[in-house]
Amino acid sequence: MNIFEPAVNAPEGSATQQAYRRLRSMIVTGALRPGEKLKIDGLRKVLDTGASPIREALSLLTSDNLVERIDQRGFRAAEVSAENFSEILQLRCVLEDLALRESIANYSQDWEEAAVLAHHRMQRAQADKAESFEDLHKAFHMALLSNARSPILLKFCSQLYDLNIRYRYLAGSALAYQRRDVREEHAGILAAALAQDADTASARLLDHYKLTGAFLSGLLGDGTLG
Repeated sequence: MNIFEPAVNAPEGSATQQAYRRLRSMIVTGALRPGEKLKIDGLRKVLDTGASPIREALSLLTSDNLVERIDQRGFRAAEVSAENFSEILQLRCVLEDLALRESIANYSQDWEEAAVLAHHRMQRAQADKAESFEDLHKAFHMALLSNARSPILLKFCSQLYDLNIRYRYLAGSALAYQRRDVREEHAGILAAALAQDADTASARLLDHYKLTGAFLSGLLGDGTLG
């Protein structure tokens, strides 16, 4: 599943769904900057579609907290802030801790195989610097949680991942972040999960997020993002 293709209340392949996916990708990756006014006429030219699908897509994106209404008819890409990022990080840690523990408690051979395969695909894409890495990165994290029997919880975890990744795209390839051994962090989380050591797996997962969080919070503090 592509990280920019969550389920929407529109028929598969419809103009609204296509506009939703493209606009969502543009906002998450920073092609549409935080606070940028989203004018229907301009977006029609970029997306080569009608005004109605764009308006409907923007309304859907307000539910994802990626678009804000600025008046009865206007929209803008959601602003970013240290406070917003802190809330996303806090919620992500709480909910993924719950989901990971439930996933491990429901251990199965199929879950283990899916997690190992997702990890392998992500590591290979990272080594190859493949464009698919970010999709596979999310797939790995969601595979770890996927054995939790709580669809609503998993939906929230997926949404929070996407809100978080927007900040990472805005940060770009800063050197301080790249010095981390993220490959080893991922391997450690997986190893503990497969050993059914929920306390260690959760601690490693939350440390993984908090390290990224501290880095991004520093960039927000000095005004680099936004």
